[in-house]
Amino acid sequence: MTSVTDDLPLAADFPKATVEDWRKLVDGVLKGAPFEKLVGKTYDGLKIDPLYPRARGVAPVVGRAAAAPWQIMQRIDHPDAAAANAQALQDLENGATGLALVFAGGNDAHGFGLEPTADAVGKVLKDIHLDAGIGIELQIGPQSRMAAIHVAEYVKSKGLDPAACDIRFGLDPLAACAVWGHSPYAWEEIAPAVTGAIKGLAALGFKGPFASADGRVIHDAGGSEVQELAFVLACGVAYLRAIEGAGVPLEAAQGMVYARLAADADQFLTMAKFRALRLLWARIETACGLTPKPLFIAADTAWRMLTQRDPYVNMLRATMATFAAGLAGANAITVLPHTLALGLPDPFARRVARNTQLLLLEESNLAKVSDPAAGAGGIETLTAQLCEAAWALFQESEKAGGAFAALQQGLFQSKVAAARKARDADIAKRRDVLTGASEFPNLHERETAVLNATPVALAPYGEQKYKFDALPPIRLAEPFEALRDKSDAALKAHGARPKVFLANLGTPADFTARATFAKSFFEAGGIQAIDSEGFADPAKLVAAFRASGAELACLCSSDKVYAEHAEAAAKALQTAGTRHIYLAGRPTEAEAGLRAAGVTGFVFAGGDALATLQDAYRRMEQA
Repeated sequence: MTSVTDDLPLAADFPKATVEDWRKLVDGVLKGAPFEKLVGKTYDGLKIDPLYPRARGVAPVVGRAAAAPWQIMQRIDHPDAAAANAQALQDLENGATGLALVFAGGNDAHGFGLEPTADAVGKVLKDIHLDAGIGIELQIGPQSRMAAIHVAEYVKSKGLDPAACDIRFGLDPLAACAVWGHSPYAWEEIAPAVTGAIKGLAALGFKGPFASADGRVIHDAGGSEVQELAFVLACGVAYLRAIEGAGVPLEAAQGMVYARLAADADQFLTMAKFRALRLLWARIETACGLTPKPLFIAADTAWRMLTQRDPYVNMLRATMATFAAGLAGANAITVLPHTLALGLPDPFARRVARNTQLLLLEESNLAKVSDPAAGAGGIETLTAQLCEAAWALFQESEKAGGAFAALQQGLFQSKVAAARKARDADIAKRRDVLTGASEFPNLHERETAVLNATPVALAPYGEQKYKFDALPPIRLAEPFEALRDKSDAALKAHGARPKVFLANLGTPADFTARATFAKSFFEAGGIQAIDSEGFADPAKLVAAFRASGAELACLCSSDKVYAEHAEAAAKALQTAGTRHIYLAGRPTEAEAGLRAAGVTGFVFAGGDALATLQDAYRRMEQA
């Protein structure tokens, strides 16, 4: 009896695939379009090819210890210290291995945070065994800088061995200067204060690290990967210089600085960025005459990618970001809860943030392989490109006089502004999709629960003696969310949202594709789309439009049907008093005739959706 596989060819019988074979297939699909159409670019101008060969002769990037898990950090930012303590204990009992203590006024507080007092520190750390391997990370700002001292004093008051406590103190005045856009002091005054605090904490027996080079500042402001990396290098070198200048041997200073990076939903760029930082920092250590040691890198899932609308999609974004940072060797990861952009997260949101990491570690075993991207042609190429470009920008900041001087001169700010402008344009045109906000909106989503808490009020910090352009955090979805807020306000005030009537022409086969597109297009701005059956009779079309209660109309059909019926339909809608008539599709040679008939705008993929929606609101408000 023969097996069903007896006549099947073995793997060796198949011809070996080549790049040339692949190109022939691709050229057949492109149908004459240039191959460059498949080549992408990052916001730093780095090229991303559609296919890469295996990278040979490369070694894994040394990061976490082999098979060691990253620290599962949980954000603690409740203004009520007792409530924050309850959250912390619950997190630790349910799988978290570290706590990110976010103090009010911190660079990443986002409106909340702990009170930076000794009393609040004592309450939030109550019953937490700091010497039991729990990672503690302080996120502080100029107004909350004393929190670091209060934590140190708390440790001593409990009779704990500081060396047994894993505390990253998060001293980072340069990041604060970048966010605030001013400083009461020059760098020559800031550096001694920072190094004095570091030397004092080290003298107490704390092992650190103490100073944080925080790239999240750049990422949160809309900057690029290269800019984020260069800023981390510039700040890290500034702290190293300052610590060494204060009399600390460079070998000891080496372990006193760590980095923070943002991880976002772009898996490959995130992985390449984390890998690049390790290589770049090793280069700096070598240039300083040091033997390179793996830099401690803490990751936060990105603030700027969070959306207020359809916030459950944020869970998916955070999962991808955690996956990328974990595979790329991050030492600690903090997942921002999916409702953080709406307010203080409730227990459910906190549990999801915690479990995102637990699932990836315990069920997917992501930490079992060190640098799995090693040898992957695409990621290795991206890593190398990021290293080269970030090093060049870092050198530029060094020539400017270092991180503080570069901020004073607007070096980083100008480049971040350019990257953000390009990114905003792509978001407005929906080339960069924000699911739930700019695409696939849900006007009937339920209100999401957050905690009711009063933020801590802090006194203003110092005189604005040294001023420069600030880099405040932004969220990419904010422009679309502003339109949704207008829609919600109209619903609350008048019982109905702004409406657009989808004037479908012909049969469902003719109009369904463009009607579906138009519905998503308008509802991304909070303008409710009123669907309709296909029409051929202008009188029936007008009657349906009037019955819909809509102020706007959008013709939807195929190009063939448009040629036969669009002008008549537009004239009928204009006569019926339609304030604005759109057509779903790109302008063609028939544009002049359509505009003469009453069509005043076109909606299509690649068009500026945000500008079109904003203009629609202006027209409705002026009527």
